[in-house]
Amino acid sequence: MSNDRWNAVDTYFTDHLAPADEALTAALEASDAAGLPQIAVAANQGKLLHLLALTQGARRILEIGTLGAYSTIWLARALPADGQLVSLEYNPAHAEVARGNLARAGLDKTVEVRVGAALDSLAALEAEGAGPFDLFFIDADKVNNPNYVEWAVKLSRPGSLIIVDNVVREGAVADAASEDPSVVATRRMVELVGEHPRLTATAVQTVGVRGYDGLLLARVQG
Repeated sequence: MSNDRWNAVDTYFTDHLAPADEALTAALEASDAAGLPQIAVAANQGKLLHLLALTQGARRILEIGTLGAYSTIWLARALPADGQLVSLEYNPAHAEVARGNLARAGLDKTVEVRVGAALDSLAALEAEGAGPFDLFFIDADKVNNPNYVEWAVKLSRPGSLIIVDNVVREGAVADAASEDPSVVATRRMVELVGEHPRLTATAVQTVGVRGYDGLLLARVQG
């Protein structure tokens, strides 16, 4: 089956189930204009994040990897009026674009974008007693995914949901001989999750406008 067919199916689902609005469209346009990489989640995947946050009843969300805040907007819209989302972004230029997009969406009071290396920001959150968070969305540099998952568990509560994006790597995750640092780290993360005494998880493959990839979902146990 061709990529064109995948894209057509994504477009069909998006048109009927996750149509764009002014803020989401503007977020993508502003990101493109600023030269950000076109790696934001697809619209139907953004809607999935939104529905997972609603189903979780999330009041506090932690996102690792803001980019232009497209996924952030989807997640933040699932929060109650007094909810909060903290998003961690390494690149100051990306964070500036994200803040503008969040302000345009009316979410600048709901979302805090923190700039810096995520591992430093995560340690700062722990020191501040910022947790627990109800939902985590991890979509940043892949080589640190094992560390990000460990931090998510530290900042979680029983019942928290951890979502890790881009875990299939176009099928390369199944290649034990791969020397690609992102694949090696993703495999280490998957194995860590599978062996972790406080996590129960699965992973699913996806195809569509973002190609062949997938995500991992883990629930924190008591």
